[in-house]
Amino acid sequence: MKSLKKPNREEEINHLLSRGVEEIIDPGHLEEALRSGRRLRVKFGIDPTKPDLHFGHAVILRKLREFQDLGHRIILIVGDFTATIGDPSGRSDARKPLTEKEVKLNSKMYLEQVGKILDVRKIEVRHNSEWHKKDGLVSFLKLASAASIQQVLRREDFRKRIEEENDITLLEALYPLLQGYDSVKIKADVELGGADQKFNLLMGRRVQRFYGLPEQDVMMLPLLEGTDGVRKMSKSYDNYIGLNESAGSMFGKIMSVPDELITKYSILCTDVAGEEIIRMEKEMASGGLNPRDAKARLAYEIVKIYHGEKAAKKAAEEFNEVFREKKLPEEIKEFRVGTPKISLIDALLLTKLASSKSEARRLIKQGGVRVNQEKISDMGEIVNFSGDPVIIQAGSHRFARMIKA
Repeated sequence: MKSLKKPNREEEINHLLSRGVEEIIDPGHLEEALRSGRRLRVKFGIDPTKPDLHFGHAVILRKLREFQDLGHRIILIVGDFTATIGDPSGRSDARKPLTEKEVKLNSKMYLEQVGKILDVRKIEVRHNSEWHKKDGLVSFLKLASAASIQQVLRREDFRKRIEEENDITLLEALYPLLQGYDSVKIKADVELGGADQKFNLLMGRRVQRFYGLPEQDVMMLPLLEGTDGVRKMSKSYDNYIGLNESAGSMFGKIMSVPDELITKYSILCTDVAGEEIIRMEKEMASGGLNPRDAKARLAYEIVKIYHGEKAAKKAAEEFNEVFREKKLPEEIKEFRVGTPKISLIDALLLTKLASSKSEARRLIKQGGVRVNQEKISDMGEIVNFSGDPVIIQAGSHRFARMIKA
């Protein structure tokens, strides 16, 4: 393992160990390793199940950047093999396995987005098919003896499925061992993951111990709630903010986040100093700071990270024009309709403002749909075309212009 000059950056190390960190195993050992000057091998695994990343992923990527800035080696494990198996990870059912073609496409897009946060020139990208496809049955059987069935089935999501009399495939049960074996193959010193991955992260320590290697330290980061303020950010819940979204869309979605999440988003998603965040929180509690203004600052700081200061300023200005002065955004995507009328539900699907009819109904029921700036609450509403374009709005930040073909 290469050595670094002992860093004289106590504040950076303290920041890395404390800001936005939920739990560390083993904290004393990791702190000692960080102060020792050794170049640590820091692992993060992603299964490329979908082609894009969101702020929930960015929480971990931003912490990895802190390790990288201190000179440590980031090893990004692309789970191209494990993605073809499926890991429920907190779900009540099995995750759909992917084809190798889907995994390859998703992996490419993942790495492009990782570059928004990490210096990809300095990371080590590994695909776990390198070893899982080549090590053979003897190696696999040895790995299978690293843990008992009882230990694997202690995972909370597995216990829940057993209680509900839902099946757990043997492949799913083996998933934690396969993830742990990745830590063996790359000789990980540290592994990062979300709080919901604790079982799998600890399994990495067990598997390393089984193979006679030093156990990796584990850093777990909080799960970031999505724009609904309730469930963790996920494309499945349609409550996510994607890293590839435009500055305007990103700004608008952040402004829709519940007020009670302003502090958490500020800690996990921005570079604003901790002292300033504490001061902001106190001012909001005392009534000296309007939460809307605090949220606008939050949106500006986040958009600046991904799109630059100029784009962040423009997004803030446009948001104010649209929502304070009731103007429309400058750029609205157009859709041509070949019929003189269409149901509002079908219009929401056509314009991709809703991904399903159930989501479209939910948006209408919650009062989140406007047609030409008029709120619509009728599920059976019909949109008629008399020649003029029709502007449809879903939520506070998504617009579409429909034109008769």
